[in-house]
Amino acid sequence: MPQMSLPSPTTHGLRAWFLPRGARPPSGPQPMVGKTVLLVEDSRHASDAMRLMCQRLGARLRRAETLDQARCHLRTYRPDVVIVDLGLPDGRGEELIADLAPNPRGPLIVAMSGDDAARAGAMRAGAAAFLAKPVHSLAMVQAALCPESDYLAEEEAIRVDPMSLRDDLRVAADLLADPAVNLSYAAGFVMGLARMADDLELRGLALSVLHAPERLAELQRAVQQRLWKSQPI
Repeated sequence: MPQMSLPSPTTHGLRAWFLPRGARPPSGPQPMVGKTVLLVEDSRHASDAMRLMCQRLGARLRRAETLDQARCHLRTYRPDVVIVDLGLPDGRGEELIADLAPNPRGPLIVAMSGDDAARAGAMRAGAAAFLAKPVHSLAMVQAALCPESDYLAEEEAIRVDPMSLRDDLRVAADLLADPAVNLSYAAGFVMGLARMADDLELRGLALSVLHAPERLAELQRAVQQRLWKSQPI
């Protein structure tokens, strides 16, 4: 099955996605035509899912993988919406939300996390809405990104390239093998990945490492085993 879109590198480490030549654009009303969304997200799988949903709504998506990349982008461009994952390689997403929120002419700010307990902190920091990961509902994304819309989008099956999960697994394996890594961030990344893949065993292992770091080797083996199987987790 051909790819729906292709990544294209841009400045500051950002990526923008476009429909490839010959691909059919989404049908039906698109309430976000002409709008740009900046997604601050370190997971390729989560980014691909959000890209497809934004594409259905008519928006153009740019992605930053870190807070630093996002800030570089925001010094030059003015997106209409900024979606901020709360767990990022170089800090917490609440920091960026708090920086952006005081500007009344700034973008709509939407927080996103697999940890529902982080919702209150994100809203206190200034987010206008919160999306719980994994995000599967197009209607929920529309309600968060364009609450002024007069119609509710029909739910559609969002088919994400399964190889994006394997790419995230490779990132997870590299993170866990790095002795200098922030273990809280690495375990959180694995938990998010496991949540998207509905892998309860991997999620439980990652959670246990937060309280029992001596189980790190066990988590490393579990991630490697899923890579060796050459199939989505």
